[in-house]
Formats: sequence, structure tokens, C-alpha cells
Amino acid sequence: MTAAYLARSGVRVLVVESRELVGGCAVTEEIWPGYRVSTASYLASLMQEKIVRDLELERFGYLVDAKDPAFFSPFPDGRHLFMWQDRAKTLAEIAKFSQHDAAAFPRYEAHLEKLGMVAESLLLTTPPDFPPQGIGDFIDYIKLMGKLRGLSRTEIVGLVKVFTQSAADFLDDWFECEEIKVTLATDGVIGANGGPRSPGTAYILLHHCMGGVNGHRGLWGFVRGGMGAVSNAIADSARASGAVIRTNAPVEKIIVKNDRAAGVVLTGGEEILAPIVASNLDPRRTFLHLLEETALPTDFVAGMRRFRSEGTSLKMNLALSRSIARPCICARPSNTSNAPGTTPNTAAPRDRR
Repeated sequence: MTAAYLARSGVRVLVVESRELVGGCAVTEEIWPGYRVSTASYLASLMQEKIVRDLELERFGYLVDAKDPAFFSPFPDGRHLFMWQDRAKTLAEIAKFSQHDAAAFPRYEAHLEKLGMVAESLLLTTPPDFPPQGIGDFIDYIKLMGKLRGLSRTEIVGLVKVFTQSAADFLDDWFECEEIKVTLATDGVIGANGGPRSPGTAYILLHHCMGGVNGHRGLWGFVRGGMGAVSNAIADSARASGAVIRTNAPVEKIIVKNDRAAGVVLTGGEEILAPIVASNLDPRRTFLHLLEETALPTDFVAGMRRFRSEGTSLKMNLALSRSIARPCICARPSNTSNAPGTTPNTAAPRDRR
């Protein structure tokens, strides 16, 4: 994506990718003969619409089908809960468990949507220095505060809560039924190294309510061709603007000259010089593995050694020989093109990524 934007601005760009295909965790691979699946990421929603428009991704094959039902949640006593795009059907499902919660759900969704719009507007904003270093930083902070205009006092309090509370505490303010709270709390712990009562998981819940599909907020969907089609569309957009992409080209180290990044060395010894190097690796790999420690400030290196990036995820792919009579967790296969050999993905209830 960085390459695509830089190339569109007229910069000469070379991407070096260690694997045989681009995409990282957003790839479609044939892990069994005749079965192509999204091996890691498998649902789309949080891609910014601005990026889809800017890079003209639909022109390069990016197409998402909305997921409906959004999820299916089974319970040990045999009851179950579906959530649909049709709000009336969803409220009828919730009413099976609690009339109170069915009445509260529309207000809950409206509240999250308002908070989500504010939080989402910050995702493309470069944060000013803290503490402010000059008048420019103070102006940037005033601009950030301006994004809160239009929120009521209750919504501002809600924004503070969603950034600090646990998912469980946040949901306790809205719902009475444990089945409803358990179902919704799943959005707060997906990929997180914590439980629903861990502080901060309320924001993870909010994060999974952001985004949208085809201009409709809050929806999640399956990408036609699997998640690799997202990466391929971005790569094709970058190539169309002049970017060059090399695969099977792992980077061994970043070249530093005169205290500046000056290029990279590939495995095998090939040197590629460039005035700017952008890394999509995590901070520890970028600064502790690809750079010599002597090229960085001592306190920065110490901070990188303490940098934590932990999560928990499980994804299971099943290749089925025939249709099954009973419903499974996922309503549709990840590749919705109905091509032979596509594989349905199963996931934990409510996991809509």
C-alpha cells in the first residue's frame, strides 16, 4: 500500500518481498491440491474506503460480498443466536433471550457507531508530539479536539470508557442477558492476549465495529478470490503507477550511511541503494535484526527490547467432501466465486475479521 501511494506521487519505488507471493497475512494459498484458502486473514471490513478509492482497487479486482448472517453463536443448552444485516430479524433473535436487551440493542449500535466514527477519523491522523514541542503541536491538538465536536456529554464519557474499560464492564452497562453479553464480548478478545475483563478490551470491541463493506458501515464480508485478492489488487495498483515488485527477495540488513538509511542488502549479498527505506516488519525485527545497534540511540534500543507484541489466534480450515446437513459457524466459503475446490473457513463465534 505504501508503495502504491508513493508510486502514484511520482516516486520510483522497488518492493522486495521475502516470500514467493505478496500479502503477508492477507494471502490465498493452495494448501491442499485443488483447495485454495485464505490461510490467515479471512474477512474484510477495516480497509479504509479512502484507500479503496485512492488506489482504484475495484478496477484491479477488489470485490467484497457482505457476510449475512454476520455470525452464529451456539450455546451449551441447545439454543442459538443469529445476527443478520436485517435489524428486525436480529432483534427477534435477541428477544428470544431478553426483551430488555432487544430494546437496548438499537441504542447500543447507534452509540458505538457514533464513537466509531470519531475513532476511525483518527486512524489516518498523524499524532502530534507529546508533550507539545511548539505552537504547531498545540494547533494540531486543537484540531484533534475539534473531532470531538458534536458529541454529547454522554458520548464523550462513553469514548473515555471505551478506551479504558474491559469489554465485560462496557457491556454490563447495556445488557442484562449473559448470552447476549458473552456473544458481543467475543469482539473484545479476538486476537488479544487477555480476557473479556481485561482493561482495554472495550476498544477492541469498538474496533471490530468500525469499517464497512461497499459503503455500508459495520458490515464484514468475504473477498472474492480470498484475501490474496486484496493484496494482489493493491500490488497491481502499485505496478500500474510504476512500482516494481520483486518476490523471493528477503532482506538481510538495512544499509546505514551518515546516520541515515541508505538501502538494503538482500540474502545473497545484493545491495540496493535508496534514499528512503520503508519497512513493514514489526519494530523489533526492523530495529534489532536488520540494523546494527550502534546505529541507534541506546535508550531507543532499550525501549525496543521491551516492546511487546502478543496475541492469541486460532484458525481452522476444513476441506469437506460433501455438504453438511447441520449449519456450521461460517455461512459461506471464503472464496465466494463458487469455483470448484473452494474451502469453507470455520471460526470462533462472532469472529468477523
